[in-house]
Amino acid sequence: MAETPLQKRAHALNHLGAPELLLATPTGEFSAHALTSAEDRLLAGLRAREEGALAALFERYGAHVQRVLVRTLGVDAELADLVQEVFVQVLQSVHQVEEAERLKAWITSVAVFTARGWIRARQRRRWLSFFDPPSHAEPAAPHADDATREAARSTYRVLERLSVDLRLPFALRYIDGMELTEVAAACEVSLATIKRRLAKAEALFVRLAQREPALRPWLEGGRRWSAT
Repeated sequence: MAETPLQKRAHALNHLGAPELLLATPTGEFSAHALTSAEDRLLAGLRAREEGALAALFERYGAHVQRVLVRTLGVDAELADLVQEVFVQVLQSVHQVEEAERLKAWITSVAVFTARGWIRARQRRRWLSFFDPPSHAEPAAPHADDATREAARSTYRVLERLSVDLRLPFALRYIDGMELTEVAAACEVSLATIKRRLAKAEALFVRLAQREPALRPWLEGGRRWSAT
C-alpha cells in the first residue's frame, strides 16, 4: 500500500537528525483519528515515544507551523525543510512542556525561534548573492489580481528591512492575526515588550511602505494606517 503524504513526512523526519526517536506511522493508540481527548493525551504519547504520536502531532499542528513560517518569512524554497526542522526541535525538547494546554503556544514559539534563526542566517549570507524579493513573497489567493500580488511582494520587501525583533511580532500580529498575548508568548517576551516592539515596527513599516507604489493605496485606504 502506498504511503500517505503524512506518513512520508513522518518518515522523512527520521533522516533529519532524530533517528533515535520512534517516528511511527499513524497506527495504534495515537493515530490522528483516536486523538479525541485533551492535549495531555498527545503530550503523554510524545513523551513516551508512543507509536503514531509524531504523525498525530504533525497532522494536528503541521498546517499551523507552516502558516506561522509563511507569515513571518514569505514563501521560500526552504519552507518544507524549515517545517521539518521545527518538528525535530519539538520532538527533542517536548519534555520542556509542563502543561498540555500550553503545547500549541510552545510549538508556535519553536516555529518563531526557527524563523528567527533563518532570517539571521540569510542576512549573514546576503553578501554572497543577490536577493530576489519575489521568491519570498506572501502567496496570493488564486483569484488575486496583479495589484494584490504586487502588494504582497512589496510587503515582504519592506519586512526584509526590519530587524528580526520587529519583523517577527509585526508579521505575527498583522499578517497572521495573532492576539497580543499570543505574539508575546511566541516571541517569549513580556506583553509590555511586545507592545513597544509593535509600535516601533508599525511606525517603521509605514514609513518604508510609503516608498512602495503598490502599498500606497493600501495605506491611504486602510483603517489602521495612513500615509500622511
